Amino acid sequence: MSSVIEINAVERTFRDFWLRPTVKAVKGVSFKVEKGEVFGLLGPNGSGKSTTIKMLLGLLSPSKGGVKLFGFDPRALAARRKVGYLPELSYLHPFLTARETLLYYAGLCDLPRAEAKKRAQELLKMVGLEKEASRPVSGFSKGMARRVALAASLIGRPELLILDEPTSGLDPVSTKEVKTLIKALQKKGMTILMTSHLLADAEDVCDRVVILNHGEVAAEGEISQLGSSLEEFFLSKVGNADDFVLADFLA
Repeated sequence: MSSVIEINAVERTFRDFWLRPTVKAVKGVSFKVEKGEVFGLLGPNGSGKSTTIKMLLGLLSPSKGGVKLFGFDPRALAARRKVGYLPELSYLHPFLTARETLLYYAGLCDLPRAEAKKRAQELLKMVGLEKEASRPVSGFSKGMARRVALAASLIGRPELLILDEPTSGLDPVSTKEVKTLIKALQKKGMTILMTSHLLADAEDVCDRVVILNHGEVAAEGEISQLGSSLEEFFLSKVGNADDFVLADFLA
C-alpha cells in the first residue's frame, strides 16, 4: 500500500507578470507520511511550510517533482474526498451558530441532512461546545472559534487531516485542548499532518517531523531519536541561529 502522503523532490518557483523567476520557495523537498501518524512539518516563518501545504491541497502545482495523496494527484476528487483541512486563520461566518456552521460545511461535503445533523452533534460534543451550539460564532473566543473550525474540518469524516499552525495565537489552555484532540483523533486511526514554528507543539504530539529551512529539508526523524531537546537538534542541523528568528522556536 502506498503512503498517505508522498512528496518526491518537489520544487516550487514563483514568477512575476513576465514569467521571470522571483522566489524559489521550495527546493527539492521529499518526505512520506504513513497511515496513522502525526507528522510535523516544522520551520521558521518563510521556510516553505505554507507553500508545501498548498501543493498538498492542490492549490498550487509544483514546478518540479511529484505530490501524491493516497496514490492520487492532490487535485483528483478521489484524494480530496479523504482530506480535511484547518487553515491557519479560521474564517467563520459570524452570523451563523456553531451548529449551523457545521451543517453548512456538511452540505459542502454532500452529506444527507439526517447524517449531517448527527455528525454535527457528535463533533460539537467532541470539541466541548455542545452547550454553545446555538450561539453565533461572532461571540466566541479565539479558542472556541478554533474548535469550531477544527470540527468543520472533520465533518466529512476525512482519513487525512491537515492542520496549518493549529495552536497559532491560542492561550495555554486552548493550546492544550487542541493537542489533546489531535492525540484523540490519532487513537481513532486518523493520519495528521501539522505545520508549526513552535517546537513544543511537535514534541507533545508528533511521531515524526521534517524541519524545513529556506525551502529545503534540514532534518527528518522520529521525535524519540532527536535527543532530549528538539530545539537543540534543530540548531545542530540548521546551524547559524542568525538565519532565522529564534524567538519563533521558543514555546
